[in-house]
Amino acid sequence: MDAIYMFFLVGGSLMALSILASRLSSMMGVPLLLIFLGLGMLAGEEGVLGVVFDDYSMAFAIGHLALAMILLDGGLRTRLKTFRVGFKPALSLATFGVFITSAIVGVIAMWIFDLTIVQGLLVGAIVGSTDAAAVFSMLSGRGVNLNERVGATLEIESGTNDPMAIFLTLMLVELLVGDIGGPTETLLFFISQFGIGLIVGLGGGWLSAKLLRWLDLAPGLYAMLALALGFSVFGLTSVLGGSGFLAIYLAGLMIGNQPGRHLNFILPVHDGLAWLSQIGLFLVLGLLVTPSELWDVALPAGLVALALIFIARPLAVLITIKPFFKFRWRETFFIAWVGLRGAVPIVLAIFPVIGGVENASLYFNVAFAVVLMSLLIQGGSLTLMAKWLKVEVPVGTVPNRRGPLGILPENDFELFVYGVENQDLEDVPIRLLRFPSGALISALFRNHTMLHPKGSTRLKLGDVICVIGRSEDLYSLNRLFNGDAKLKQERAFFGTFTLDGSAQMQDIAQAYGLTLSPGEQNMTLAEFIALRVGGHPVVGDDVDWHGIHWVVSDMEGGKITRVGLRLY
Repeated sequence: MDAIYMFFLVGGSLMALSILASRLSSMMGVPLLLIFLGLGMLAGEEGVLGVVFDDYSMAFAIGHLALAMILLDGGLRTRLKTFRVGFKPALSLATFGVFITSAIVGVIAMWIFDLTIVQGLLVGAIVGSTDAAAVFSMLSGRGVNLNERVGATLEIESGTNDPMAIFLTLMLVELLVGDIGGPTETLLFFISQFGIGLIVGLGGGWLSAKLLRWLDLAPGLYAMLALALGFSVFGLTSVLGGSGFLAIYLAGLMIGNQPGRHLNFILPVHDGLAWLSQIGLFLVLGLLVTPSELWDVALPAGLVALALIFIARPLAVLITIKPFFKFRWRETFFIAWVGLRGAVPIVLAIFPVIGGVENASLYFNVAFAVVLMSLLIQGGSLTLMAKWLKVEVPVGTVPNRRGPLGILPENDFELFVYGVENQDLEDVPIRLLRFPSGALISALFRNHTMLHPKGSTRLKLGDVICVIGRSEDLYSLNRLFNGDAKLKQERAFFGTFTLDGSAQMQDIAQAYGLTLSPGEQNMTLAEFIALRVGGHPVVGDDVDWHGIHWVVSDMEGGKITRVGLRLY
């Protein structure tokens, strides 16, 4: 009985310390997942608490549970519209990119550790894929607002590259223990990992989304049902021989892109579950490692990590996306740099232990060292690299809170809550605000007192305004309430003024004294910029033309609606 109480004491204390340590991460720039791993190591058998944990099977089960929950939450928050710009390059990275990365790292590991070619390739396969937990955590938690092309590619890649890494790891483990099947059996296993995962994930996710939207449940049950359905998809896919990780990510994608009031109850709960999974997973993995054994392979494993960061990942990105997709060089370099490794390689490193591979602890310790260095070097410099390579776009004002009113089944009205931070709104009567025609102010709070707003009511800085409108009103509302600091950031990035995307290039050329080719004279500004950018334009894309910096400042439905002008 005392052991149970001790479990609650140690487990609760570690969880609390991990959450409190998030403040340290934001103040010092230390990757949060690295702190979770460090706390696990400090609590381990060679740490302060001396907790002995060497149950690889339990760690393997916890890893699968946590990763499934993290991928489900990642899918819920991925918008289908991002697939327009990110799916193809992400798929290339998730398949061929993992294969190339694994091969290069495998050859280097073979030379560094004096392994056979198969053993070296197993090291490469284990650390060959990026990690969804690390990528989702870093991109959302570090305040980095990447342009859509780069952000979508990284997120979709991390959510879909596990099947290739699992396939390569299992195949090489079976080869080492002598259980490998024939070429046909291996090929069928590879196809089933992707094929079954794709079919069950999309099909199960679609059915789950329809069910969640149709049911009328207590608010707290929607999130639990979504989790249960996601786990069911994960389990069914795995039983059928497919990739459960791919399936649960796709299931989350289908659920998250089905509009309805259920999402208002699901997303906040799953955000907490995803954080719980990340903390628990990295604490357990930190407990599992033995620091003295890790120290024995620190130098050679560090060389493998450096080779992965500076050679294998950049080469894989250059080979798989640069020749085929219209990424700019700075975007390509950033994608190459954010090849974050996290929980997935450590979980994959448990396969050799469970499979009975000779000297299996080497694979686990190397994977752990690679993850530590990846989080420290790549994760710690993510914000700096994003600014240096200019792949960030300014974060404008968004509602402090928003939520559907539950009045209409489609295109429902929402409540948007804004704080008045824009100096231009000081002492302005409400009737003079350029409000979207379908939106209205329902309440105004000043000094914690609710006022009944009228047309003659004058706004004050610090007021809190509740607006009822629809999602299509957000652009106008965000621009209206944009704070001074954010306005300055936007103007510095996009230019002091913008032009409508529907403006005729012939009129623009005449106004600015520019020269157009015959084929460009009948184009709109949006068509002209899209042609110059190539592929699918995103907010933040820029074109240098005739001494003017033309920057895409707003888009709707995949089309450019506003373009900023900034003189050199």
